[in-house]
Amino acid sequence: MAFLGLNQELAIDLGTANTVIYQNDNIVLDEPSIVAIDNNTGKCIAIGQQAKLMHDRTNPGIKTIRPLRDGVIADFNAAEMMIRGFIKQVNNKHHSLFTPNLKVVVGIPSGSTEVEIRAVRDSTEHAGGRDVYLVYEPMAAALGIGLDVLAPKGSMVVDIGGGTTEIAVISLGGLVQQDSIRTAGDVFTSDIQYYLRQQHNIKVGEITAEKIKIAVGAVIPDLDDEAPEPYIVRGPNLMTAHPVEATITHEEIAHCLDKSIAKIETSILHVLELTPPELYADIVENGIFLSGGGALLRGLAKRFTDKVNIQFHVAEDPLHSVARGTCMALKDTGLYPFLMR
Repeated sequence: MAFLGLNQELAIDLGTANTVIYQNDNIVLDEPSIVAIDNNTGKCIAIGQQAKLMHDRTNPGIKTIRPLRDGVIADFNAAEMMIRGFIKQVNNKHHSLFTPNLKVVVGIPSGSTEVEIRAVRDSTEHAGGRDVYLVYEPMAAALGIGLDVLAPKGSMVVDIGGGTTEIAVISLGGLVQQDSIRTAGDVFTSDIQYYLRQQHNIKVGEITAEKIKIAVGAVIPDLDDEAPEPYIVRGPNLMTAHPVEATITHEEIAHCLDKSIAKIETSILHVLELTPPELYADIVENGIFLSGGGALLRGLAKRFTDKVNIQFHVAEDPLHSVARGTCMALKDTGLYPFLMR
């Protein structure tokens, strides 16, 4: 067992759908943001992947909670249990005899209120964080993508997460213009559930809708690359409760997500309208960068490019851009003026 290593540094991307923890430039944890709690004792039974397996499949004695909704903490108690559990999992891998002195950087949505910011800080401190810094997610995403956020030029990032879509223009280490809208991965999932009920008379749960989104999720019907194979979904018929099968194509998903994607387009155009002309010119030259799980929807960059007339680029590893950015901020907390204590 190690006596040393009493100072521990963790970078946490506390996402609505997934929580990612970086330590020493490596991902040490990537789990769904979900907790399973015993209704009788109020104790945490499982967190992360184990809890997700129980989601929508539990008996009345157990409830599964997603502590974050729309990118912010909705259930303070469950959030604290989850963060504490995840930090404990990371610590167990190192077998330290003593509780380490934790220095943590956490990503938060750019539209967070003072109360929401305090909830994240308090949850992290209660879970063992001694030195807690917060960073806005679009700023972390820009860092993670590899943009020079401190340079005197404009960069624009669209981070489509599970609960929120963060749109920001960044220059000189600050957010010049930003918008945070609650149209993101969770809304896409419920769009798919609604569409299947309306068009196919079939009822599916959140996890199945999520699988459909990953398998055939697209935002334009004509994909240049190879179109994904149709996805076969099984579930109860709404009228008869008999089991039925439906074959879902990417064209159908593009149609059902159309309104939600249009809301994101409107927000992008709104942020661009308010951007100072000099920074706007930089953005036209360098393009706009997409990150977050939503960036993996097929045809998204093409649809946005056609709509806005500025080139959109999908980040190399969009799912982990924010986490990687918080990790870079953690390495040199004195360098970045945008970190909040």
